[in-house]
Amino acid sequence: MEEPQRARSHTVTTTTSSFAENFSTSSSSFAYDREFLRTLPGLLIVAEIVLGLLVWTLIAGTEYFRVPAFGWVMFVAVFYWVLTVFFLIIYITMTYTRIPQVPWTTVGLCFNGSAFVLYLSAAVVDASSVSPERDSHNFNSWAASSFFAFLVTICYAGNTYFSFIAWRSRTIQ
Repeated sequence: MEEPQRARSHTVTTTTSSFAENFSTSSSSFAYDREFLRTLPGLLIVAEIVLGLLVWTLIAGTEYFRVPAFGWVMFVAVFYWVLTVFFLIIYITMTYTRIPQVPWTTVGLCFNGSAFVLYLSAAVVDASSVSPERDSHNFNSWAASSFFAFLVTICYAGNTYFSFIAWRSRTIQ
């Protein structure tokens, strides 16, 4: 004889993590930091975006594939341009306040430090690859991209300095 099946109770326990709570609908108000673009780090980020855009568009508008070194310059310029735009959006919208689990001062220091080092290498490669004998048609664009690459490197060096100061003040506290 078969036993009748007992009704099963389905109890679902839900828990919310602190990560999920930070993205709840109650905190969905849009924050905008108008003052960030008036600070020196904010101005440096805008300069990095504008000058970095000049670096890769000046190279992309030429026949850069004929010189393999420009592939490295293009990679560094486009990669850090996209990430810098991403970080600008994070800073302007104050998203970093909604995700406190991320050590933003360390992330900023690592990002700006790596951008400085790799952009410095790309600027040196860019400058050493510019030669009027190589391709006179593209010479002016390549020379200009080299100049702007060094300016972007200086901007990233400045932001690395400010990131280091912020990181050091966070670790001392």
